[in-house]
Amino acid sequence: MIESGLITARFLHLAAVMSLFGLALFPLYSWPSRASRPYELTRWLRASIWCATLVGLLSGLSWGWFAVASMTGTISAAADQETLLTVLRDTSFGQVWVARLALIAVLLVLTTRISKEYSPDWAIVGLAALLLASLALVGHTHTHDGALWVAHISADGAHLLAGGAWLGGLLALGRLLMLARRLPSADHDADAIAALVRFSGMGYVAVAILIGSGLINTWMLVGSPERLITTPYGQLLLMKVSLLAGMLALAAQNRFRLVPSLQGSKESSVVLLPRLRRNVIGEQLLGLTIVLIAASLGTLAPAITAAQ
Repeated sequence: MIESGLITARFLHLAAVMSLFGLALFPLYSWPSRASRPYELTRWLRASIWCATLVGLLSGLSWGWFAVASMTGTISAAADQETLLTVLRDTSFGQVWVARLALIAVLLVLTTRISKEYSPDWAIVGLAALLLASLALVGHTHTHDGALWVAHISADGAHLLAGGAWLGGLLALGRLLMLARRLPSADHDADAIAALVRFSGMGYVAVAILIGSGLINTWMLVGSPERLITTPYGQLLLMKVSLLAGMLALAAQNRFRLVPSLQGSKESSVVLLPRLRRNVIGEQLLGLTIVLIAASLGTLAPAITAAQ
């Protein structure tokens, strides 16, 4: 029960914080001019960012509870005030956990105060980025020290930020495509096409960072190709890589086939926009599955610690 609760809490927290960062970032590269941002999307982003922040706070509390229970061996021990204070005061997880909860609370206040006409700005993006990247401080990066620790922390943080930009951007992109389907108009079609093109540009950067940082993390946590096959950690990691390849295939079809066709013929939007929306939903589902695997990997011993 403790392990399943820990994985569930980690999954919800990862998904919420990654979505928060990606959603806050989306309008800033999709529509640099605030005046040009679609009103329907701005209103939806405001509500979605607030919800993601709230889920991040609640799941963060739950994660801490189950983490303490995992350290002590029982759920009842996690409710003991002295035990809880000891974990918060004397462990790196507890110290980082408190700092991150305080940061989420600040973000919740800021997102609550966003007006209906106001969309997220760089202040919220920066705090969301800090919140997401700080997850690297409570992962497997503690298997190294010194310069390797710094390199691992940097790679893990970059990996989280790139994944959040992609996953959260997909949520906003899916919303735009849904609007184009439910409320057909030239403006909604134009908004969706513009967002698709600019999201693809961001996607190039995100994919490059994901691959580069993923290779660094794999080298540091797996060590040898054999451990990818012979350890539970390695097997889950291979599953994660396979799902990422599926996301890349869908993204490539969108960018190099469907979007150019959509730009070349206005009449084709009736057929192509629903196909794009299905692909985006597919990417979202694959992305969430990857996040679930990542949450599970965090509870396993790294493959590099396994005996040869």
